[in-house]
Amino acid sequence: MKKLHLLITLAIVLSTLNANGQKPIYITDDSVFVGNSLHPGLTVTIPEVDFNKTLKNWIKEQENGTKSKVVTDNGEMSIFGAIRKDISPNPINIYSTLKNEDTLQFLMVCIELKKEQYVEPSSGDIQMTAARNFLKDFAKSQYIDFIKDEVAAQEKILRELNNELNGLQKNESKTKKGAQSNKNVIRDEQDRLIVKNNELNQLSTEIINQNNLLLLMEAGPGKEAKAAQIKELDKRKSKLQKEIQSAENKISKSKSKIDQADRALPRNEDDQQKMNARIEEQEAVVRKYMDKLNTVKNY
Repeated sequence: MKKLHLLITLAIVLSTLNANGQKPIYITDDSVFVGNSLHPGLTVTIPEVDFNKTLKNWIKEQENGTKSKVVTDNGEMSIFGAIRKDISPNPINIYSTLKNEDTLQFLMVCIELKKEQYVEPSSGDIQMTAARNFLKDFAKSQYIDFIKDEVAAQEKILRELNNELNGLQKNESKTKKGAQSNKNVIRDEQDRLIVKNNELNQLSTEIINQNNLLLLMEAGPGKEAKAAQIKELDKRKSKLQKEIQSAENKISKSKSKIDQADRALPRNEDDQQKMNARIEEQEAVVRKYMDKLNTVKNY
């Protein structure tokens, strides 16, 4: 009988949910089992939330403001001497059960004002409204907290995407600066090459001339001095050739880096366009969840 009563309530609520595609909070007058007996009560639906977290918060909500503790027996909760000044100036007894139906929680509550006197339509509009508001506010707070977590998760994804975009933009800037720096290296080294090649040509000519003079000289101190002079010229020539080779290597490396940059920049631009598209999509997702949150706040 008890299971049949829950299934009937569940079928009614789910049929309404399927009809409008929304996930509202419903509060219905109901008959709630306390032990083996049915008593007047209320059932509130809490969409999407985690069962264990909601159960923990519901127990905490009932115990708030009183030294009484919730006792649970076979899934049925009871607390005696709960303080709810909005419902009654006197301590009340609350009997409740939280049922987990996948993405929908059913909280069935019976509030006993005093022995065998329960909150029900006949108890008066003020108490009934207060009881309904009590359950609605609890359900709403749970749903809001759940959606806030959803919003936070989606905002985290958005932040990560923006960080990726920022990384791409930094890489683009770094690549462009590197390419410009390498262009400057090429320009400077080419200028040096002109000077050094001219110097090498002049030095090579000088060495040839000095060697020709050496061949015409007779043995003696003068010829030895000339040979030493030519040896120093050869050293200068060798040093110049190394400097020219170094400059040419720098130019070659710089050209290679520029080629790499020329290939990398279009890929980076393409990646940025894709990332911007993903960010726009994720911003729409965040707005969707924010709209959902604001809608529930207005319940």
